[in-house]
Amino acid sequence: MKIDEIRAIARSRGLFPGRLRKADLVRNIQKAEGNVPCFDTGAVQSCGQKDCLWREDCV
Repeated sequence: MKIDEIRAIARSRGLFPGRLRKADLVRNIQKAEGNVPCFDTGAVQSCGQKDCLWREDCV
């Protein structure tokens, strides 16, 4: 997913994306949604969230 799309998702959830890196922004979105902020941390095999919006970029 491109950074512009991620910024739009962040704004739609009431977050201010600023100049955050992609990984930091995705983790902020995950936190805001009440999920574990695991994007790009190497936990993709153990996270158990098969339907995660970010899974394709995380793998």
